[in-house]
Amino acid sequence: MADTALNARKSAIHLLDQVLGEGRLMSECLAAGALDRLPPEDRARAQRLAQETLRGLERADRLLQKHLRKNPPLHVRNALRLGTVELCTGGAAHGVVNAMVQIVGDHRRHGQLKGMVNAVLRKIAADGPAAWAILRVPRLPKWLRSPLIAAWGAEAVSAMETAQFAGAPLDITPGRGEMPDIPGAVVLPTGTVRLANPGQVTALPGYDSGAWWVQDAAAALPARILNVSAGMRVFDMCAAPGGKTLQLAAQGAEVVALDISASRMERVRENLSRTGLAAELQVGDALQHRGEYDAILLDAPCSATGTIRRHPDLPHAKDGAEFGTLIALQAQMLDHAWSLLRPGGRMVFCTCSILPDEGEVQIEEALQRHPDMTVDPGALSLPGVDQAWIGSEGGLRLRPDYWPELGGMDGFFIACLSKAS
Repeated sequence: MADTALNARKSAIHLLDQVLGEGRLMSECLAAGALDRLPPEDRARAQRLAQETLRGLERADRLLQKHLRKNPPLHVRNALRLGTVELCTGGAAHGVVNAMVQIVGDHRRHGQLKGMVNAVLRKIAADGPAAWAILRVPRLPKWLRSPLIAAWGAEAVSAMETAQFAGAPLDITPGRGEMPDIPGAVVLPTGTVRLANPGQVTALPGYDSGAWWVQDAAAALPARILNVSAGMRVFDMCAAPGGKTLQLAAQGAEVVALDISASRMERVRENLSRTGLAAELQVGDALQHRGEYDAILLDAPCSATGTIRRHPDLPHAKDGAEFGTLIALQAQMLDHAWSLLRPGGRMVFCTCSILPDEGEVQIEEALQRHPDMTVDPGALSLPGVDQAWIGSEGGLRLRPDYWPELGGMDGFFIACLSKAS
């Protein structure tokens, strides 16, 4: 038991080194096999520890700076950060301190710093928890916080930071069959099922039988808004990881799902098999795709800033430098998708972003480019959707600070577009 806990902590520190030192997203590290050698329960623990440390990074650094005359190497600093977060959130002092001392002591370049790690963390164990509780909610990095304040105001951004610090529950979308009884499950106003403390996902009732799939409540809305029916030919333009493909297939549509990543599309294939649903899967460049469709769902590549509740690594691994390229790509994809849509058809454009340039502004500019395009705000009138979330351009704006009493939601922008006959 002690060895597995130690290995999970070592792996968590490795993830922190990659995110904070190399600017890599945690999803990239996991796809590259960073945790493959760990058993499932330790993989989950390593991810949880790394995510909790990233959420509490500002608080951990504030507490550590009182006990450090100079910053140690990043690997050691990350061990101190993880140890601080564990100690201040209920971790047993003896186990946490000993583990961090051993991890640093075993490092071939930094082993001589284990004494410092021991001394610092023992001080944190003594006075850290009380100090932790009165520190402010950690703020997002300036590169993201500044444009968000410009868009939504300081009060709203503070609420988003509170949501990000709290983390995200597990949301699942029911399939076509009967939904199994899952202890602790709550049905949200939009129909998504939410679990506050799910444990190991693959062990939950209904996973093996494909009765449901993991999908944030906000991410489940675009396919519902598109509202396809049996026999319609539908294009899921950027399909991976596949939740929307599953929804469209469950509605009876003839779905063509495309993504540029072969490995991510393999995951879609696995989920289709598990749930007993069918879709035509293609790997390729969406801008090169040809065809004609009754309906199109475009979940365009974006900054993913709306997912910060579930991906606390994103604000630390990125710096906003790619915004311009992404915004231009979204416009290209929107225009190309429009050329594939039959007259009289409808398209949902969405991004998991909380930046207006990747949502509201895209639609305003697209309407100027396409005289045959209109926005259909009526399509957004679904159960659980607050009419106050619909903007002047006719799109649905979702934010991480919405539903605070229910555990929040991902940030999304969704617009339903109709093409003249």
